[in-house]
Amino acid sequence: MAASAFQHTLKGPAIFAGVGVHTGAYTRVSVRPAAADSGIVFVRVDVSDRDNRVPVSGEAVCKTQLGTVITNAAGVTVSTIEHLMAALVMSGIDNAVVELDGPEMPIMDGSSLPFVQILDRAGRRGQDAPRRYIEILDAIEVVDGDKSASLTPSDHFEVAFEIAFASKAIGRQRVDLVMNDEAFRKELADCRTFGFLHEVEALRAMGLARGGSMENAVVIEGDRILNPEGLRRPDEFVRHKALDAIGDLYVLGMPILGRFEGILAGHGVNNALVRALLAAPHAWRVRTLVEELAEAV
Repeated sequence: MAASAFQHTLKGPAIFAGVGVHTGAYTRVSVRPAAADSGIVFVRVDVSDRDNRVPVSGEAVCKTQLGTVITNAAGVTVSTIEHLMAALVMSGIDNAVVELDGPEMPIMDGSSLPFVQILDRAGRRGQDAPRRYIEILDAIEVVDGDKSASLTPSDHFEVAFEIAFASKAIGRQRVDLVMNDEAFRKELADCRTFGFLHEVEALRAMGLARGGSMENAVVIEGDRILNPEGLRRPDEFVRHKALDAIGDLYVLGMPILGRFEGILAGHGVNNALVRALLAAPHAWRVRTLVEELAEAV
């Protein structure tokens, strides 16, 4: 995410398809250009009997178990949006219409990299409207037992995350990065989602994780990683959690100027932080860079 003064959309449609990690359903997706100030809107083209547009917002998030799910007033949902949302914000896409013919975004390889590559092929187009940022003015924190997430003031977008698992395959990991488009591509975009084999089996019994496999997730059994190719990075696990957080924060509809820190957090805590921020108008302001650039000239 370069500190761009103006909004961007896509030059043309970005089209792809794949299975949903939980539904196992094959879904086709077309990410299309959208007008300035329209934000990111998902459209369920398979729904015709009620409002099928699901605009992204902090309040639209309705479920956070194993992924971020958004809904509209008609009860139409779109699930597992976080990996695409991370790719959109870090590729500098402010406005897009995401058309899909099923209830869940394709998981692809479990990371954001396929989405980044697909968006790159479509290209970006500048728009006349100034890009709006959420500038963090005061600290906001949510705590849920041993899990926490916070936003604090910073001149840049920074992301820090810490996880701890009993499995020796993961252990305790921490990452702390100043985040922009280049850093995202280099440090986080290719890091995949992960899960434990016994959890996957339990989830399948609940009708979830039907599309999950070692093609789209790192699978752990005890202290072993089952994927024959191993990890893409020694700390791929915590880097994926940072990637998730970036996507979860973009439901705010604007990139952040501030520092995010998550400790043992997941989608639920991330969204609780989003809602806490929205409920504390003193802690942030909307900032544009257009006037500042004009003054610098």
